[in-house]
Amino acid sequence: MKVVSFDGKNIGDGFPTFITFEAGPTHSGFESAKQLIHSAAEAGGDAIKFQIFDPDELISDKSLMYTYEVLKDKETGEVETVTEPLYDIFVRRSMLESEWRELKAYADSLGLSFFATIGDDLGLELVKSIGCESIKVASADVNYLPWLREISKIGASIQLDTGSATFGEIEKAVDVIRAEGNNQIIIHNCPSGYPAHIESINLRTIPTLKSLFNVPVAYSDHTPGEVMDVAAVALGANLIEKTITHDRTTPSVEHIMSLEPSEMKSFVSTIRKLEVALGSSRRVMSEEEKINRLNARRSAILDQDVREGDLLDNVKIKFKRPGYGISPDVYETLKDKVFNKPLAKGALISIGDFS
Repeated sequence: MKVVSFDGKNIGDGFPTFITFEAGPTHSGFESAKQLIHSAAEAGGDAIKFQIFDPDELISDKSLMYTYEVLKDKETGEVETVTEPLYDIFVRRSMLESEWRELKAYADSLGLSFFATIGDDLGLELVKSIGCESIKVASADVNYLPWLREISKIGASIQLDTGSATFGEIEKAVDVIRAEGNNQIIIHNCPSGYPAHIESINLRTIPTLKSLFNVPVAYSDHTPGEVMDVAAVALGANLIEKTITHDRTTPSVEHIMSLEPSEMKSFVSTIRKLEVALGSSRRVMSEEEKINRLNARRSAILDQDVREGDLLDNVKIKFKRPGYGISPDVYETLKDKVFNKPLAKGALISIGDFS
């Protein structure tokens, strides 16, 4: 499988899961964004991601409405459905170019990769100028082929959200990117909805995408908690993207399924423990496991006294722990052997006891 590299890290099979914390839809301005970057680094994440769109370049109809859910009460789980202009949502995510530059520098100082979902030339020029080595493409732009051609030319890795895209649409997008000489592609399984409906997640798509396109595959999580992320890593996801927030009850889109700072370190720890637990496809035992195995297994024990020359097959045997002597399966191959010495009842027999 193709391995994608940026900011000195490799993403693909055989490498640790790359953990991206998404703050694009959940920050409330520069100071808020900076605090979320700090939380991502403190938790042990690999990257922080934002969304850099000019609302006027993205949306022509400012009356276009968008509906989502917000969490009213953490204890009861009460939610409220909110509808507002999509334009207003993107205005809240906007910042000055100077602020984006400062945020990138701050992430760099903390050892975090910094990248963004972009969708216009201003955003492209910005991420190029501040040195982003990866660019995210929104699910809605998977068929925006002129845009894919343009961003593929700058040499950054392309992270392709797929949302409700068909395999055919994904294939066309990948072909367009590769035609520009860019093979640094990561495909995201990105279920739609904020939060996503369980039946729309389709985690089994992860190994399918890896098989079809031979590239690292990511899972962009739109559900509360970490269950789906754990399942995604178990199914082979090479990158996990998880939205973060200061407070899940913030009345805006995507906060409802985001992690709060107090939960982020545990989230990373869970993924890292899972990687260790997944282990190897081979049966490899540690020395401790080998010892414990012998302690728990059985050995052939004499259930009577024996004399030199007695045939093993004629002797009463019991099988008891530990397994330091002749194991039951080996015993089956030794029944025609004769003892070369007398032994007392209760003795643990060994190969050296036979002629």
